Amino acid sequence: MRKLSLVISLILLSACGGIPRRPAADPALSLLNPLVREDGLEFSELRPFDHKVKLLIDGFKSAGDATAVSVYFRNLQNGPLFVLDTDGKFSPASLLKVPLMMAVLKEAERDPSLLSRKLRNDLPSMVRSDFASHSLKRGELYSVDELLQAMIASSDNDAVVMLRTVVGDEPLNAVFRDFGLVIPEVRAFDDNMTVKEYATFFRVLYNASFLSKAMSQKALQYLAASDFKQGLVAGVPAGTIVAHKFGERTFADTVTRQLHDCGIVYYPSNPYIVCVMTRGSDFTKLSDIIRDISALIHAEVEAHRMP
Repeated sequence: MRKLSLVISLILLSACGGIPRRPAADPALSLLNPLVREDGLEFSELRPFDHKVKLLIDGFKSAGDATAVSVYFRNLQNGPLFVLDTDGKFSPASLLKVPLMMAVLKEAERDPSLLSRKLRNDLPSMVRSDFASHSLKRGELYSVDELLQAMIASSDNDAVVMLRTVVGDEPLNAVFRDFGLVIPEVRAFDDNMTVKEYATFFRVLYNASFLSKAMSQKALQYLAASDFKQGLVAGVPAGTIVAHKFGERTFADTVTRQLHDCGIVYYPSNPYIVCVMTRGSDFTKLSDIIRDISALIHAEVEAHRMP
């Protein structure tokens, strides 16, 4: 029952399907924390701009486009950090696929053959979400590596169930314990994670402080190949690498919707983490809110680049 409850929490809350057609980032490009800057770009001090983001959010709420918005921003060059609505809790939905990915990759460090292991998709069809793209084919064999790509890049729910046969409860629970987070199966079913808690996963991946450098790089490449383009990606210039994961949740018998998008924006020589969690009644409006917050943050980072 414990494993079943966690599978339900991972697949019932949201998702899309499929294996990404092409990577969003050159596999040879390091997505980890660089030891030194190599491109010579310089930045003036990035001063806090949380008041601008707060004004933007207040406008969305006044217009009735959202009832709750939480934002986490962290400059990964030891710059400012701010969190708006620190205590706001949301249903993480498909965001929980990131710690599952990390648990699988941790097991692959111990057993390098794991990623090439093949599994057959004999599952019944899953309910597809509002942001569905591709889906795994019934009866086909997929490697664990392909399933990880499908689960992260296309948020495929079949891949979640299949990968849960690869790792048991303990490896996944260990990810949460190592980060000092409450294990999902002992949380309340709804509204149980803050934006700051979730952003921890991306900081740890960027610093390669949980997985090896090779596995952290692989994880970030999966995330950079995400099919979801309506949120953070829509708010930055075309071609900008964004290693991110979205999550959506529809509440039965209500008009309440939740949409989240969290990740690392690879601004040249000044990458940053941004995580936006939203609650409202219209997915289109919520994705537009995430886009506009992403655009404002990118503009602020851009303004501090020295000519």
